[in-house]
Amino acid sequence: MKILVIRFSSLADIVLATPIVRILKTQLDEVVVHFATELQYKNIMENNPYIDTIYYLDKNLATLMKELKIEKYDCVIDLQNSFDTRIIKWKLGVASYSIPNLRLEKWLMVKLKINKLSSRHQMDLYLETLQSLNVKNDALGLDYFIPEKDEVPLEWIPETHRNGYVAFAIDAQYNTKKLPVQRLIELCDKINKPVILLGDTEDFEIGEAVRIFFDRSKQTDGYEEGLNKLGKDTIIFNSCGLFNLNQSASLVKQANYVFAYETGLMQIAAAFRKEVFSLWGNTIPAFGFYPYRTKFTVLENSNLSCRPCSSTGYNKCPKGHFKCMNEIVFDFYVK
Repeated sequence: MKILVIRFSSLADIVLATPIVRILKTQLDEVVVHFATELQYKNIMENNPYIDTIYYLDKNLATLMKELKIEKYDCVIDLQNSFDTRIIKWKLGVASYSIPNLRLEKWLMVKLKINKLSSRHQMDLYLETLQSLNVKNDALGLDYFIPEKDEVPLEWIPETHRNGYVAFAIDAQYNTKKLPVQRLIELCDKINKPVILLGDTEDFEIGEAVRIFFDRSKQTDGYEEGLNKLGKDTIIFNSCGLFNLNQSASLVKQANYVFAYETGLMQIAAAFRKEVFSLWGNTIPAFGFYPYRTKFTVLENSNLSCRPCSSTGYNKCPKGHFKCMNEIVFDFYVK
C-alpha cells in the first residue's frame, strides 16, 4: 500500500503529524509512506525515518500535482483539509481520509463565546483520519529528529549555562501570543536560573533588551554583591537569530525546562518529553494545541470575557488593553 500524508503548514501542525507517519509505517504491512508539505518546512521532516519520500509545495500547486500523479497512491491522508488539499484529493481520484473541520466550533467560541469544542488534542483529531485503516494510537508521543550536524555542543553556549539552563522560546507569529518586553523580563526574573532565549532574527532586539536588563558585567561590585545576597540567578543568553531551527531544537532537547508560547518549539519540546510551561494570550488550550503527551503547566488569564479573540492571533490587541498577557499571573515553580 502506498499512502500520501498531506500537511502543508504550520511548524507546530507538522510536528503534530509525526505520530501519524510513524503509526502508518509501523502498524501496516508493506506500506510506503509519502509526505507532502511546504518547501519552507523541509528541515523538519527530511530526517524522519518513517517517511519514504517527501514532496514539497513551492508556490506552484500544478507542479506538485504532476509529481504526485506519477506515484499512483492507494489512499490520501489529508491533515490540512484546505482548498488546495481538496483539489489534490479530487485530481488523484483515490480513497481519502480528512481531518474534521472545526471552523464552525472555533467561530462560535471566538465570536459568541459558545463553547462547542471538545478540548481534544489536535493529534487526536489527526488520528481520527486513520480509523478506516485499523491502526491505533501507539502512545509514543511526537517525534523530532535532529541531524548530527545540527546537534549543538555545550561549548557553543556560555559557560554560565553549561550546568543547566531553562529554554524560553520567545518567538510567535502574532504579537498577541507574545509577552510585552517588561513582562518578559518579569518572567525571566521569576525563573531565576540561567535562561537561553530562542527565536529568529526578528526576535533578536527583544532578546537583547532582556539580556541587557540582567547584564551584570557593567554593574558595580556592590550591586553584584547585593544580587547574590538576594539569590538573583537569572543570566540571559540571547540566541535569537544565531541558530537554525534544528539547532534551536537541540538547545530545547538539552534544557531542564522549556517556556514557550503556542508555537512549533512548544511542540518540539513535547517531542523531547520536556516539562513545558506554556503561555497563552489571545488563544486558548481548548482549541487543541496544548503540549502533547508531556508534563506541562498552562499560564493564562482565564478571567477575561474577550478571550479568545481569535483562533490564530493579531498584531495588536483588538481591545487595546492586552490584559490576556499584561495581567497573566506567573504562578509556577522550577527546581
